[in-house]
Amino acid sequence: MKVAVIGGGAAGFFSAIHSKINHPHAEVFILEKTSKLLAKVRISGGGRCNVTTSIQDNKELSTCYPRGKNYLKKALYEFNSKDTWEWFESRGVKLKIEKDGRVFPTSNSSQSIIDCLMTEVKKLGIQIKLGAHVNRLKSQDSKIAIGFKGGDKVSIYDKVIVSTGGSPKIEGFKWLKELGHVIEPPVPSLFTLNMPEEPITKLMGISVDHAVASIQGTKLRTEGPLLITHWGMSGPAILRLSAEGARILSDMGYTCTLAINWINKKNVEEIFTVVQDLFKDNSQKPIENCKAFGIPSRLWHHLLAQAKINIGRKCGELGNKSIHKLIGVLINDTYSVKGKTTFKEEFVTCGGISLKKSVNIKTMESKVVPNLYFAGEILNIDG
Repeated sequence: MKVAVIGGGAAGFFSAIHSKINHPHAEVFILEKTSKLLAKVRISGGGRCNVTTSIQDNKELSTCYPRGKNYLKKALYEFNSKDTWEWFESRGVKLKIEKDGRVFPTSNSSQSIIDCLMTEVKKLGIQIKLGAHVNRLKSQDSKIAIGFKGGDKVSIYDKVIVSTGGSPKIEGFKWLKELGHVIEPPVPSLFTLNMPEEPITKLMGISVDHAVASIQGTKLRTEGPLLITHWGMSGPAILRLSAEGARILSDMGYTCTLAINWINKKNVEEIFTVVQDLFKDNSQKPIENCKAFGIPSRLWHHLLAQAKINIGRKCGELGNKSIHKLIGVLINDTYSVKGKTTFKEEFVTCGGISLKKSVNIKTMESKVVPNLYFAGEILNIDG
């Protein structure tokens, strides 16, 4: 049996490895159109490679995926985050859990993951072909013929796994759509928000541990760490917001109003009591030196300005009206978003092969072409 895996990324390598493990006598080939293997693995997690998550409950983990969550639950019972952890550790890659639940190699280097996957491929005798740009497939006598860009030659395989990743344009799925697969149009997911006219960008580098981000006029709302950048805002809270609202934000042209609750609290009376007591206890101190809720100093000064409170005033001079203004900014600070920033190398798409209409989720086999399978970001699932 000959098996072709199209795409030399993480999903492609994992598919090839398990094809060979489960079918030792099969000839397995990885076909990669570029000269680079595992390119996204190398840069993921800032070059450290966040391998998996500490969440081991399959139902809970599936809720982290705005697209495909109901289908993913079934797949996770076959192979989940616990299995991923054990797979790498059994091959000598020690892993660690960070406070946000992400799992990294203890080496803090994606090279550890790359070396592990490359070693496994070499050990199993899986063949790699670089510069193999597949641009067409054809079902042929229960086998699949693969055609390559720039030539008429085709190669015949018994099984084919497509793991080419996402595409920013629907044209990237044309060769699969022509076979009869339903494609959900791709739009960006996991991006940061641009705020070119907002002075908060001068506070780049400041972060808060637990903010709540929402888009006015929608039901989009997420929480988590938030980072101020020189172009706008980033961090897990914003990235989750962009994933949950990928299509909504695309429809809005990435122009909207972002609301931030900097302290992740909603009860105004409780917040008022905390702030009032803080100011009473420090009545003779300048308000700029009396930060509430552990907010970083520079951000505190910015929020005071947002509430039109002079940072030189003493805490005891602030009346209830001014305190309520400050609370309004703390829990509902708004910014004008005009555009997004997507790092080209880490592009993630919402969209791809329709799970409902084109894939048997139990086997990942195409419902249209027998012996054709899918893995990875080419599927309409992202988290």
